[in-house]
Amino acid sequence: MSPWLLAILAGLIVALIQYGPRELRNASSLITAALRAGAVALVTALLLDAPAGFSKPVPAWAALDASLSMSRGDTTLWRAARDSISRAGADSVFLFGDSVRRADTTSQPHDQATVLRPMVERALGAGHPLIVVTDGEIDDPDAAQVLPPGSRMIVLSHPPQRDAAVASIEAPRAVVSGDTAEIRIGIAAGALGSRRGMLALSLEGSPIAQQAFDSLPAFGERVVAVKVKLESSGGGGPEVLRAVATAAEDAEHRNDTLAVAVDVSRAASAVFASTSPDFDARYALAVLRGSLGIPTRGYWKVAPGEWRNEGTFTPVPESEVRQALRDAPVAVIHGDTGAFGDPRKATSGPLALIVTSATDGEWYPASAPASPIAPALSGVVWDSLPPVAEAAQTPTGNWTGIETRRGRGEERKPLVVGTDSPRRVAVIAAAGLWRWRFRGGVAADAFTAFWGGIFDWLAAERADRRAAVPDERVVHAGEPVRWRKGSPADSVVSVALHARGTARVDSLTLRFPPDANVVESKPLAAGIYDVTTQGGKSLLAVNASREWLPRAPRVSAAKQRGALSADTAPRLRGAGWAYALAILLLCAEWLLRRRHGMR
Repeated sequence: MSPWLLAILAGLIVALIQYGPRELRNASSLITAALRAGAVALVTALLLDAPAGFSKPVPAWAALDASLSMSRGDTTLWRAARDSISRAGADSVFLFGDSVRRADTTSQPHDQATVLRPMVERALGAGHPLIVVTDGEIDDPDAAQVLPPGSRMIVLSHPPQRDAAVASIEAPRAVVSGDTAEIRIGIAAGALGSRRGMLALSLEGSPIAQQAFDSLPAFGERVVAVKVKLESSGGGGPEVLRAVATAAEDAEHRNDTLAVAVDVSRAASAVFASTSPDFDARYALAVLRGSLGIPTRGYWKVAPGEWRNEGTFTPVPESEVRQALRDAPVAVIHGDTGAFGDPRKATSGPLALIVTSATDGEWYPASAPASPIAPALSGVVWDSLPPVAEAAQTPTGNWTGIETRRGRGEERKPLVVGTDSPRRVAVIAAAGLWRWRFRGGVAADAFTAFWGGIFDWLAAERADRRAAVPDERVVHAGEPVRWRKGSPADSVVSVALHARGTARVDSLTLRFPPDANVVESKPLAAGIYDVTTQGGKSLLAVNASREWLPRAPRVSAAKQRGALSADTAPRLRGAGWAYALAILLLCAEWLLRRRHGMR
């Protein structure tokens, strides 16, 4: 029921009760009763905050996409977007991209991201419908599903062009100089696809490989795998690996290059030798090499007396494998741990022995007792892990990292044990850990945490002596830079950034919370940065913004159904005259009652 109807009804009822039918027959009493009814009705309307006028349509806001993609190719799209904003006749105009602000739409777009949600939340909070003008290449397209009622989107299309861009690159964090690694490069095409082209790889400016790629359809993607020999031209250290794509009729050249940093070491920090290479060996080696960033060399035994280099699969003599294990700062022997005699005599540094022979059935991981690797396993949900095949012989050590149990029974066996003196030795007496990695999700995270904890402990808990290093493999301008802590002891890290080609050196302080190994810092401009921290140097390659990459529109022009849910009429409580009128009515009634001798 209308608030005004309720208020009038309340006023009439009060007046009727106050004066009664007999008094209302008198003309003078009828006037005073009307004054009482009016005053009560007005006070009730104020309590109900009734409308003080007719509803008016809420003016719409306009939001203009100011990201770099709006200027890709030429300024035609940007001019069309500005014209659309002018024709919209909006009450207020905002720019959105990597931030939301009121700004002059005559300037050129320069935002290095296209995030719509902050603009939508601002419009929802103010109760205004929104007119969004964009090219449709939005980073969070789901935000378009919660636009305020009455909103609409105007999606302008780029003129279709041929384009070939380097969208991604997968490369090891660290390699031993002279080793062969597989580099995987993702190629993306524009609205008209791309012609056949050539992909060139270089390390610190020196060409190392070329690979042709076929034409791609509209907005098509393809991954090109190239095996290359990564050899340092200097004394080793972090170097820039670049991938450059060239193709005929390539419309946008700012997306043709992608760079990452690779640590090229003169010697291996770890040697992994497997007498029975399987998924366990492959995935454990991937953690050792990738997640921890340790320059690692691997050897596979493929037949009796026949060893192969893990990267190139070229034959190597057994004597070379023995020498590599003897000299390795960290050694890992998988399979037959006695293949080189007593493993503790065949190696000189920290040692991991992965025993896979003579299994004793399947055992389920149950718990992680207190041990040096327990912090790495603190978040593992043990019930989610597949069983492993325990070795028949139970290992012994100073501490137990993980306990397993047979089925649902109480019989328990250690999965990993360790010894600290006279050197660090870890024995992993099980096979089938690859099942954790295969299952994905929390089980895959547990696999990485398990091996990462063991390898970290073997390397004196500092696989990387630098206090902090860049965490992301590919970094783009406009994106926060993620940093990974290199030492548990360094919670506050000072970083010096020197952009190559300039004399400027910027300083940065990273603060790692007690329970976090990764923090973020502000975005950086595109360029190559030499990073100096306590413990050593690293390299940070910041590529051009993702806005230059060709992307299909992720939202479409559509008008939202429904009208504004809020009542847009002015409210009575905000009108000062209503309070004054109520008081005047009560005063007039009191004066008339006194004149007629009424109390």
